[in-house]
Amino acid sequence: MFHRIRRRRTAEPTEMQRRHFEMWARLEEQVPPEVEQMRADLQPAEPTAVVDDFLPPELRVPSHDQLDGRMMPWKQPIVLDDEMVTCTGCGAYRDWLVLSTRDQIWLRCRQGHQQQETRLDTAWYNRHAGPADATHATFEDCLRHLGH
Repeated sequence: MFHRIRRRRTAEPTEMQRRHFEMWARLEEQVPPEVEQMRADLQPAEPTAVVDDFLPPELRVPSHDQLDGRMMPWKQPIVLDDEMVTCTGCGAYRDWLVLSTRDQIWLRCRQGHQQQETRLDTAWYNRHAGPADATHATFEDCLRHLGH
């Protein structure tokens, strides 16, 4: 099979191939008459006004690099490496707030204890988090919004 491919590559083009290439070379320079007619019919249009169709500032959502972090409620227990994650302060194992900062994931229980969870990463957070329903100026405002 490979011998045939090499032979075809090194062989001179056949008469049919040569005619085909010549025909395409002639056609490349030609323009259909309909296109010429359309170009003649087109008249320069008046310049259109530029409209800023971007959202007004009060409706814009900050991007991820403008936020210090994101958080979401997580009601069910978290199981990592066949082990249920529990709070180091009070032993709680469900009803977490999962906090995602730039490159760390923190878990916060109802009692307010926070612990860093190194077995979770930002990719895990992004897979499980839904769309943001609000943005808050302070951490405490966000805790109040989420009922903690």
